[in-house]
This record gives sequence, C-alpha cells and structure tokens, in this order.
Amino acid sequence: MRVIIVGPNGKMGKLITQIAAERPGFELVAGVAPKGRDYVGSDLGVAARVGRRLGAMVTDDLEGVIEACDLIIDFSTKEMAMEVLDLATRYNKALVCGTTGFTTAEMDRFREAGNIIPVLYAANTSKLVNIMNKLLEITAGAVGEDTDIEIVEMHDQWKRDVPSGTAKEMGTVIARVLGKELDDIAEYGREAGKNPRQPGTIGYHSLRAGNLPSSHTVYFGGMGERLEITHHSYDWSCFARGVCDCADFLDGRAPGYYTIKDVLHLES
Repeated sequence: MRVIIVGPNGKMGKLITQIAAERPGFELVAGVAPKGRDYVGSDLGVAARVGRRLGAMVTDDLEGVIEACDLIIDFSTKEMAMEVLDLATRYNKALVCGTTGFTTAEMDRFREAGNIIPVLYAANTSKLVNIMNKLLEITAGAVGEDTDIEIVEMHDQWKRDVPSGTAKEMGTVIARVLGKELDDIAEYGREAGKNPRQPGTIGYHSLRAGNLPSSHTVYFGGMGERLEITHHSYDWSCFARGVCDCADFLDGRAPGYYTIKDVLHLES
C-alpha cells in the first residue's frame, strides 16, 4: 500500500511516519507539509527523524504527488485537513484522518466523501480509548438517567481544541445512549453562583498544563457512590500504531464512511 503522510513533522506525524516506515506492506511515497516549512524538500525519513532516509520527499503540494499513493494519512490542522479531503475525493484516494476540532458541517463533509472514497475518521486511534467508549455506552445505558455525568480531560499546553475531540466523542457516545444531542446537554466549566449543575447535563472541564500526556475521566455520580472510568496515555505511540491499523483496515475497502469501531469490531 502506497502511503502519503500529511504533517510528517508534527508530534503525531513523526510517530506515524516512524511506525509506518517499519510496517510490513507499507510504502511511504511522500510527505506533505504546510507551505513555507523549512523541511519542505527534505527526505521524509530525515523530516520525521526515522533514523534513515526513506527515498521519499516532503513537498507542500499534495496535488503534485497524490497520484503516487493509494492512501493518505492526515494529522494536520483542520484547515489543511479540509483541503486534503477535497483532493482525496477528487483523485479517488482512501483517507485516514485524525485531525480534531471540526464543526458539525465539516464532519458532514467527511461522511459525504464516503459516498465516493473509503474514508476513516477517528478523533482518537487508541485501542483502549475506544474500548473505554464501549464501556461508557454500557454504563450510560444502565445508570445514565440516574447519575450526574462529568468529563474531565487534561492535555499539554499546546493542545488547541477545548474540550478535546476525544472528550467530545465520549460525550457524544453518552448523549446518543440517552437519546439526546451533545450540543443540547453539554455544559463547559462552571462558576459559583451563576451556573449551578443542571440535571440531565454533561459537564466538561479541561486542563492544559506543561507537557501532560492525554488523560480522560468520566464520572457517573450517584447518591452515596460514584463510578469513574479513566484512560491515561503515557506517550503517543499507542495512537500512531492505531493510525496504521486504520490504514491497514482501509486497504482495498469499498467507498464508505468508517470509524475506529469498524477497525476494532466494537459495533453493537
């Protein structure tokens, strides 16, 4: 499978490139960087610190190299990701995207692209995070109406979207079980005396500090007891391995909109 990595010099992009470079059946044919980056024109292995040259160059022109690939892996910015989606659709290339921060309308464009190409969107590619989502689905079905639900997520100081895409996905899983839309029941932060907790809502609280690894905890608070479901990532390699698993899954697939649940066989 011939693969292009978008954003190969980013935190996730480097790890994805390093793991994909050693993955049987993967051939990295190019990297794509935002315009003006100083590593444009360098070997992909050098840009991503693989430890060896890969014989594939980094460019800032996806359209110029897109015909050489079968699949694109994109962990860039939401603005760049929409351009990548348009080109993947136009040139009929499979796409794995893990960029977060999209609006509902932008996510609809990914689903619509599934009518033309195989596209897999995953806000979080960790196996254990997605197993946690399954546990949240089960728990919300059992006690979601009887407990107060709060989500606390923490990331490093460079994390842009608040709350994280993973935290929003967790809330969406819970809201869906309750027969509601997350946008209708989510509350972001809480200030004493002004917005006390309302029954039936999901409270969000976000921490951004230092180089904290990703952590997500969902609290189901009852009277006299509480249940906490938590995931901690110690480094980002678990996500990068999950991305490559997603790419493997898409290889040879028919057009469609897929998720990490399809990869991990977690559908109900």
